[in-house]
Amino acid sequence: MSSPQIQFESFPRPLEAVRQEIGLVGESAVMQQILLTIQQVAPTDISVLIFGESGTGKELVANAIHALSPRHDKPFVVVNAGAIPEGLIESELFGHEKGAFTGAISNRKGYFEQADGGTIFLDEIGEMPLTAQVKLLRTLEGREYLRVGGSGARRVDVRVIAASNKELAKAVAAGEFRQDLFYRLNAVNIRVAPLRERPEDIPLLVKKFVTDFCERNKISFGGFTDAALARLAHHTWPGNVRELKNFVETIIVIESGRRIDEGTLLRHLPQQTQMNRHLPVPMNRPPEELEREFIYRALVDLKSEIAQLRELLVGRYISPFRRLKSGIGDAEVISEGGDQQNGDSQPLAANDFKSLDEMEKGLIFQALERTGGNKRKAAKLLRISERTLYRKIKEFDLPF
Repeated sequence: MSSPQIQFESFPRPLEAVRQEIGLVGESAVMQQILLTIQQVAPTDISVLIFGESGTGKELVANAIHALSPRHDKPFVVVNAGAIPEGLIESELFGHEKGAFTGAISNRKGYFEQADGGTIFLDEIGEMPLTAQVKLLRTLEGREYLRVGGSGARRVDVRVIAASNKELAKAVAAGEFRQDLFYRLNAVNIRVAPLRERPEDIPLLVKKFVTDFCERNKISFGGFTDAALARLAHHTWPGNVRELKNFVETIIVIESGRRIDEGTLLRHLPQQTQMNRHLPVPMNRPPEELEREFIYRALVDLKSEIAQLRELLVGRYISPFRRLKSGIGDAEVISEGGDQQNGDSQPLAANDFKSLDEMEKGLIFQALERTGGNKRKAAKLLRISERTLYRKIKEFDLPF
């Protein structure tokens, strides 16, 4: 029996209004699933654990849950748990009394007290020291805390949302994170996918970033061409939404609001790292899907390298031997016997040709010489990837 769906009217604020306000943009299947989960968990007080790579927008998801909850008019307190020094984390989370330690010249409210009645978002929870995890668990279980230097427990009513950019289950197995705290936080988990897994969301994000930035700074912008948007959508964006946003804002300023075509874009776009099939693939998939992923990556790499070398060799060596007939568009070709069809040239001897390996080696050597041994420039000149170039240098034993 399927679980009942929460009705849209039961939310304190419409979901679409929240999306527009805080920037949860996307029409991909993974984003739609995130939005559905937000709708389901927002009206409750259940703990939520959000995980995903850095820059994917985990805080936006937490903010949306708070904004759609009955606590939306109460504080939403963001705490970077990984940035607080171990010696101060208890004071920062739970506050302290005057005179509790050197420098405590007055009473201070901690983050939990500041969030009372609302939501506390513990970002990078996986970086929290084990000693602090014990006290956090006690607060979550008993809904009370003790200020540093205080003598009596204080009640607190907060909803806890945590986030991490690493797999906490693995941290638990390695003894780096408390298992009981993990189970307490992981009542519901939401995975925020990286941009490379939802490229269809990139044009929508770009549009929002452009609109927000131009309105905020009172500037005009000519926009991106379709080809430029397509190029943005095919970039890997290792820094995810945060990197994309910074890039869009930067190029608007540098190009003085002009319309951005693909050529202009490529002058600013960071060099994309080649996908390495030897790198780990996401492991939360069935074994047969993982195997397909490895095979797919290998085929993509192989196809790319073959296409690059074929284009290079054919364009440089074969095309010059093809001459157009007078008055028609057909090309003369060299027959197997060496005679040139319909031409007056003398037959070419076998030793007039170099092997493909020799031609390839010569081209790579010339490119490296021309660029002074700069492999990145040489790869660009040859229109092949740096990885392919390094492999060919080793294969041909070139002195570079």
